[in-house]
Amino acid sequence: MKLFTKDELINAIRKLSNQGWHKSVKKTIDIRNDGAVGNTLEVLLGIEENNLPIPNAMEWELKGQRADSSSLMTLKHIEPSPRASKIVPQILLPNYGWRHEQAGKKYPDTEMSFRSTTYATGYTNRGFSIVIDKQENKLKFVFNSAYADKNNPMILKWLNGVEKKVGLGPLNPEPYWGLDDLKYEIGAKIKNCFYIIAERKIENRHEYFRFKDLYVMSGFDFNGFLRCFQEGLVYVDFDARTGHNHGTKFRIRQSAWKNLYNLVKKKL
Repeated sequence: MKLFTKDELINAIRKLSNQGWHKSVKKTIDIRNDGAVGNTLEVLLGIEENNLPIPNAMEWELKGQRADSSSLMTLKHIEPSPRASKIVPQILLPNYGWRHEQAGKKYPDTEMSFRSTTYATGYTNRGFSIVIDKQENKLKFVFNSAYADKNNPMILKWLNGVEKKVGLGPLNPEPYWGLDDLKYEIGAKIKNCFYIIAERKIENRHEYFRFKDLYVMSGFDFNGFLRCFQEGLVYVDFDARTGHNHGTKFRIRQSAWKNLYNLVKKKL
């Protein structure tokens, strides 16, 4: 496999940009594929997925996005502590979950779901929120029934079910992530980044990309990460159903990606 210097990689991406539209290497019509921009660029460059062939490649990552997209990008999967309690499958899903929308259809009638895209600037309609507690050096996932939308009959029924099972007090044990752990785990994943933004078009039910902006970003800024939380730009995404936890993800609005780095240089 060919190795690139950073400048060689930048020049190769500029050349691809000047060539105009490139057909997506992934099927994206009727299928959600947030990684298609990056996957297409990797194939055009002749490099392996998630493996930038530059010196210290383990410290660099390639990320791509569509220019008109508002979808969230996954930073990393990290389950909450205390992990020995298996918070999602043994606490949240059985006690705070609800009937899966495909129960009795795709799944058994007893299938349960716990999905929550949770943020630090307010509460979800079921009363969940994220709290940054710098005194305890933790990011906490909290429940406050006062913020549940009791005008929604479905949520009121769910809330009554929660009360019967475990009551409406705080989560016990309280799920959390240590800030020092987050700094290490997320920082190790996205330490430095080539970040490409592409325009898109559809022809004959296939997506095409034109690479328009390239940022080379370095030095993960953990305080920037926390500011993104405080501004409602980063989310914690739970996604579990009976017998299968899809993983707890830290996700960020695509427009905020550059806020995570100390040094950002526009190269295209």
